[in-house]
Amino acid sequence: MKGRAAISVLLAALVGASACHAETLNLLIWEDYIDQDLIDRWTQETGVSIHQINFDSDDARDVILADPTNHIDLVTVDEHGASLFGKKGVLEPLSDSNLPALADYAPEWRKRCAGYGLPYLWGTVGILYRADVIEPPPTSWQDMMRPAPALKKHVAMFDDYSELFVPPLVLLGASINANDTETLKAAFELLKAQAPSVLTYDYVITAIQSPTIGQDIHMALGYSGDQHVLNEKIGESGLWRYAVPLEGTLSWLDCVSVTAASPHKQRALEFLRYVGSPEVAAANALSLNMPTPSSAAQKLLPESVRSNPEIYPPEEVLTRSQYQQELSVNSVQARRRIISTLANFQ
Repeated sequence: MKGRAAISVLLAALVGASACHAETLNLLIWEDYIDQDLIDRWTQETGVSIHQINFDSDDARDVILADPTNHIDLVTVDEHGASLFGKKGVLEPLSDSNLPALADYAPEWRKRCAGYGLPYLWGTVGILYRADVIEPPPTSWQDMMRPAPALKKHVAMFDDYSELFVPPLVLLGASINANDTETLKAAFELLKAQAPSVLTYDYVITAIQSPTIGQDIHMALGYSGDQHVLNEKIGESGLWRYAVPLEGTLSWLDCVSVTAASPHKQRALEFLRYVGSPEVAAANALSLNMPTPSSAAQKLLPESVRSNPEIYPPEEVLTRSQYQQELSVNSVQARRRIISTLANFQ
């Protein structure tokens, strides 16, 4: 699996970090996925540091979580991960009794975190594109799966067994949670045909920072909100834009969870209460240009933000969206096999 060597080094580093800093919480999270000013404020108020460990795929995160010596205190997981690792006893159960901030979140959001996470941020999967290169903006998954000749070796995909399959499965009119062999084979054919146009299967926020390929990425599979991170990375506002294809997509929810094995469980719960408070949740969402599921936090946001379709997707987008569900073991294995062979067709 990609990243195993790096993960081994990471775990070793975490052991050292845990030994040296008793008042440090290890947070496993996507890169640039929480406002650093809010982290600094927490540390100033409590004296407890937050050590961020970044991952760039669900697979990499899952490998770390599955290791019983990971020294992780807090982790961002998608709704499927919250349910899966919660049932395995890896995550601490959360309720109003140990996390009163949950009262500010609607039951449908709480249900999607399966009782093992605080609803954190949500959004969609779509097409990221450079507005100075691609005109008109992409409107269909076909624009990515059958890109124009000028985009050959300028497309970044994402070797995640869930997200990578969203474009081909949606184009096939199938469920993004498809488990059957025939449907996955059909998706593989579309991915195989696209492969010669793909420059990299690394997550675009990771790939854009590469001095060898970053400047050659013009279109990418990614999440709503990633365009803001990409623009910050390259130092040019508005260059990267985001579009949700007309055929539909995945609507995702990320949750923040406390690990059941954390030696700092009470401190970790305190941090979740802080992150889930209306003021902090609103400030974080505003900083990241992403939607918060907190009803109380939403009321604190400017109307210009709440009505911005690039942040809060219009209802017509959500009605065409699907939610992530648990995949069968065979389906996950088949998807990973497909991913491992795609490089042969580039």
